[in-house]
This record gives sequence, C-alpha cells and structure tokens, in this order.
Amino acid sequence: MATIRDLMTSKVETVSPDHSARDAAAFMLSADTGSIPVCEDDKVIGMITDRDIAVRGIAAGKGPDCSVRDLMSSDVICARDTDDAHTVAHQMSQAQVRRLPVLDADDRLVGMVSLGDLSREAEQSAANEALEGVSAKSSQHQQV
Repeated sequence: MATIRDLMTSKVETVSPDHSARDAAAFMLSADTGSIPVCEDDKVIGMITDRDIAVRGIAAGKGPDCSVRDLMSSDVICARDTDDAHTVAHQMSQAQVRRLPVLDADDRLVGMVSLGDLSREAEQSAANEALEGVSAKSSQHQQV
C-alpha cells in the first residue's frame, strides 16, 4: 500500500498569519486551490479557506486587509507522510475535509494530500471512504 508521501503534492503555497486576507486569496488564485496552510517558523498553525475569507471575513464586515490570523481555523488535522491512504481517508472522512496538510517526523510541512490525490493513485476505496464522510450532512455547517 502506498504511503501519503507517494501520493501527496509536495509543492505547497503557504501564508503567514500576518498576511492579509487579500494576500491569501491571491495565493489561492495562483495555486488554483481553495485552502492554504498557515505557517509560522516552519510549523502549521492553521488553515485558511476561501470560505473563511467569505464567511469570517467579508460577511462579518472585515476588509481585505484583515490578517489571516483573524480568519484562519487553528484546529488543523494533519496527516503524516508515513501514513497509508486508508488512514488519511478516514481522517478526511471524520473531519469532513477534502485536503490535509502532510507533516514529517519533525512536524514540518512537506506536502498536501487531497481526495484527488487518493483517487488518481488507484486508492479508489480510500477516496470513496473520504468522500462519503466529506459529503455527509454535518452539524458543523448549516446551509439553507
């Protein structure tokens, strides 16, 4: 079975907590992603998503120059580069997320793994498990 190190994307854009929401959005646009890890001293301290910018930022009346620290989620679930695809798929399913930062043994960010990475690498059962959890109705997000 493949490890996440074999499946992950290793080139990852990051932002610092002191970057602005505008900077984070520009990084997301250039990287064609909806989320970016927030790092300080080579450690992941949070994640910011396009939804965070829209809901915690714009909808709450904060401008584009507010800091990433004000909008990010700090309770980040991470995968280990030595984890197998099924372990990571289970983490994604439980957390209802489509992407996870990947850390090495020293807790440094070494990549990101997505549902797409799992499905492209013939880990279809792992991808299906993660997708089921991500797609399940959650009490965390109320959409009308």
